[in-house]
Amino acid sequence: MNILDSVARQTLGDLLRRTRQRHPNKLAIRCGDTAWTYVQFDHVCNRLATGLAAQSIASGDRVAVLARNSHAFAALRFAVARLGAVLVPINFMLSADEARYILEHSGAKLLCTDSGLTELARKASAGTAVERLVWLPGEDPSEPAAGLTRFEDLLEFGDRVPSPVLHGGMLAQIVYTSGTESRPKGAMLTHDAVIAEYVSCIVDAEISESDLILHALPLYHCAQLDVFLGPAIYIGATNVITGKPTADNLLALMARDGITSFFAPPTVWISLLRAPQFDTTDLSALRKGYYGASIMPVEVLKEMQRRLPKVRLWNLYGQTEIAPVATVLKPEDQLRKAGSAGRATLNVETRVVDDAMRDVAVGEIGEIVHRSPQLLSGYFRDEERTRAAFEGGWFHSGDLGVLDAEGYLTVVDRKKDMIKTGGENVASREVEETIYALEGVSEVAVIGLPHPVWIEAVTAVIVPKAGHALTEAAVIAFCDQRLARFKIPKTVILTDALPKNPSGKLLKRELRLRYQTPAT
Repeated sequence: MNILDSVARQTLGDLLRRTRQRHPNKLAIRCGDTAWTYVQFDHVCNRLATGLAAQSIASGDRVAVLARNSHAFAALRFAVARLGAVLVPINFMLSADEARYILEHSGAKLLCTDSGLTELARKASAGTAVERLVWLPGEDPSEPAAGLTRFEDLLEFGDRVPSPVLHGGMLAQIVYTSGTESRPKGAMLTHDAVIAEYVSCIVDAEISESDLILHALPLYHCAQLDVFLGPAIYIGATNVITGKPTADNLLALMARDGITSFFAPPTVWISLLRAPQFDTTDLSALRKGYYGASIMPVEVLKEMQRRLPKVRLWNLYGQTEIAPVATVLKPEDQLRKAGSAGRATLNVETRVVDDAMRDVAVGEIGEIVHRSPQLLSGYFRDEERTRAAFEGGWFHSGDLGVLDAEGYLTVVDRKKDMIKTGGENVASREVEETIYALEGVSEVAVIGLPHPVWIEAVTAVIVPKAGHALTEAAVIAFCDQRLARFKIPKTVILTDALPKNPSGKLLKRELRLRYQTPAT
């Protein structure tokens, strides 16, 4: 790298330093009893980077984190970047064997964890390349287990951060996608890719330095980490971090801190709307609401607009491999284009194509593909799946969608969630939207289950609202008035809850496994 490259350098570590210079005394991070201004946050990140370097972490090394949300997690993100090391966030809902696979595959040298997950971290790291476990303090006071290097101890090495040669094209993180029929894939994202996505979010999601943002969904997931926390630090907003995304805790924090901006998947928004204290909680400061991770039912969207009339709403669609925002539906389009994922964001180009990579006609279903500087540079140690993902010179999302005459995208389904029944294709989302219009439905997931005649039977798994009695016959009769015969559920299952990951995304694969006994 020549001197001009160094002067023009733009990495994640540089973003925080520049924000500190603009807003030194502004509150940057609040988590539990910890509060850091931007100058304090920057200083902690420098000291942590120095401490990690003293543990032999250097440019290119992988640093894994298996922990719930905390101020320490946020500091780790930027400290790792300043060393040129690579962050590997791990889903804390995984089993020890599943987490071990990620540690082995990534070759992580260090694993950071918290008190509640120490035992899982020890089991997962056994026999891997992990040389040391580091304890991160959490939202609530806790003590580290014996044998772990303390976060505070790493801050005692001063703040003379090593000065490795860094540039935006270096790898910043490896984020492992959820495995379905195969092992998870490690999406490699550079500093350039992540920062390009930050710019898209700041512009199209209107993330502003005046925002007071509540970060409640897991930071191991790129939606919270890179759509909200990263851009918020970049622009200089104030960030409240919690690891407890329950309705009572979220509503209490919103009222206490005067939260102005909040992101959650539809399932969490639904839990807030159903909370007994929702209507009595002071949410007067809330002005920006974001949803994503899964499709928001139109009936729930209408309820949100009715009960939160002062809140402007955005729908953010994408996936890990695009860092992760691809399209945005803005507030002015929420009613006009209800159910749409919007249009491609600032740094993304999106098409809907057939199997030959030809654009499908307006209103026809095809696969959603993208070009963007935000995209992954490939799957870690997996050339075959990298080639397949970029076949035809575009990134293949695996999602099915349609474009309207104005270029607005509607996501129809994941390819794997399309139900093939009696020779006909049924989009689960269409059936779900219909059932959500039925009074008494709190949540619904529509899946295909094995059937000796139809091959797959359309099956609706429903959580009723409290105090409402639903029956299979009532649901089927309701659908019979609104859907073609082959789309009507052949079976309705009533349950207390739907399985979700910590990001609030419905786990349809788990439902299929749970109810996969062939119908008769």
